[in-house]
Parts: sequence; structure tokens; C-alpha cells
Amino acid sequence: MKSVLVTGANGQLGSELQQLAPAHTELNFTFVTRTQVDLSDSHAINAWFSDRHFDVIINCAAYTAVDKAESEPDLAYAINAKAVETLANIAKTQNSSLVHVSTDYVFAGQNFQPYKESDRTDPQGIYGASKLAGEQALLNINPAKSIIIRTAWVYSTFGNNFVKTMLRLGKERQELGVIYDQVGSPTSAGDLALAIISIIKHPMLQNLTGTEIYHYSNEGVCSWYDFAKAIFNYAELNCFVKPLETKDYPTPAKRPHYSLLNKAKIKHDFEITIPYWQDSLKNCLNILNGK
Repeated sequence: MKSVLVTGANGQLGSELQQLAPAHTELNFTFVTRTQVDLSDSHAINAWFSDRHFDVIINCAAYTAVDKAESEPDLAYAINAKAVETLANIAKTQNSSLVHVSTDYVFAGQNFQPYKESDRTDPQGIYGASKLAGEQALLNINPAKSIIIRTAWVYSTFGNNFVKTMLRLGKERQELGVIYDQVGSPTSAGDLALAIISIIKHPMLQNLTGTEIYHYSNEGVCSWYDFAKAIFNYAELNCFVKPLETKDYPTPAKRPHYSLLNKAKIKHDFEITIPYWQDSLKNCLNILNGK
């Protein structure tokens, strides 16, 4: 039986993995939260691993407060970069696979075609820069049988996210302004969790001699405006959505205008079929509505 550690157990992705774990009896999952392992403290991480070994470490933990990161850079780098470096060294020492989840924010968001794993990175804020620093630390240490998965626009039935925010505001307001000039692919954390489980079972992972980067999001493309319209449509909420330009909704951190990710590599290497974003959204809304 393969032993699997999941950090960030209470986050969207960690929670989805907890939901799926009982069905995969060939995997022995251990889930830890930030109160059990303080990822902002490398000494605490090393101490926790001193008498523990896992075949696979799935790092779902991250500092994800994009705007707040602009005023808390030290904490963002501690969790998104230094902790990843520590986990990478542990994975290399213990000969474990490390599956690390990263973000589209490592790119400038100014492309005209879906970003490939090999495309130039150019983060525009502290959050993206700290996540890129984590990627670079992992790639420099280069533990075998390990991967980085960049994803984008993650939502879930768990935690706080765009879908839940829209459902709440759609019930409270008759009109809502949503950005239309930022384009990407919504990602169901449940779909990503399923993909990760498929990956850690796949022989391809064991054949990797170092660390590889992959992209994952749901299929299709939309703007945040389109995303909101679809949520209200499927949830049957009568809320008028007004399209806004990014300049009309200033935030401390700059958002990428273009977040589409090319998923050809992950689909080919791990034989993964990725669902269409609207199908996954409907499924999420059905679960939230108890259907």
C-alpha cells in the first residue's frame, strides 16, 4: 500500500482529496492542517518529518490571499517558497514523490494562446512571485518522481471561492458588476483531485528521473463575467450581471488578463481526460443544492 501525505487538508483541494480518499483503498492517506504542521516554519516541518516517511507528498497548502500578499510578502514567501524548498529536500532525502500545486499567476497573463509549461514566466505580484520561487526551489533540488501542477480559477463545494461568492451575492442583489476582460478556465478542485490521484497511481510518475511541470484546468474558456452568468443561469438566480473592465475594479495586486493553460502534456503523459468547465460547474452546483 502506498502512503500519501496531503498538506493543506482543510483547503479546497485538500478537502476534495479527503472526500475521494475512502474509495482508493490501495492508498493510505494522511491529511495534515496548518495547526499540525506550520509550513511557515522550516524547522517545524523538518521536525515533523523526522520520524515519518511517505511514498508521496501532495502539497496543497499555500498562501493564496493574492491582495494581502502585497502587504505580507515575508509570510507569502515563507509558505509558498521556503516551505516548498524544505519539502523538496525531504522528498529527495526520503526518495518520495512530491506533487506540488502552483498557479497561473507565475505568468504575466498577456499571452494570445494557451500557456505551455515551457513558456516564459513573469509574475506581476507578490503572490505569483512567491509561487514561482517555490517552483524554482523545487526544480533546483529536483527530486525524482515529482511534479509541479499549475492550475487556475479553482473552486469547490468546500471553502471560499468565486462560485460561492456569486451564489451569495446573486441572492442578495439585483445587479452585480463582474470583470469581463480577464479570460481563463475555471477549475473544479474535485476534478483536479481526481487527476492527482490518477497521476500518483500512474507508472509514468515512477519513471520520472527528476521534477516535471504540468498544467491542469478544466476544458474550455470564459471570462469572469461569463463564469458569473453561467452560475446564475444554472442556479436560476435572477441577478443582472454588468460587465466591468479591470480598470473599473482596482485591486492591490495585478490580475492576469489571460490565464489559459495548455493541458496537452498532462493529458498525454498521464492519459487524463479533462471535463468541460460548464459540466463541472453544474455538478458543483448540484452538490451545493443537495441534488
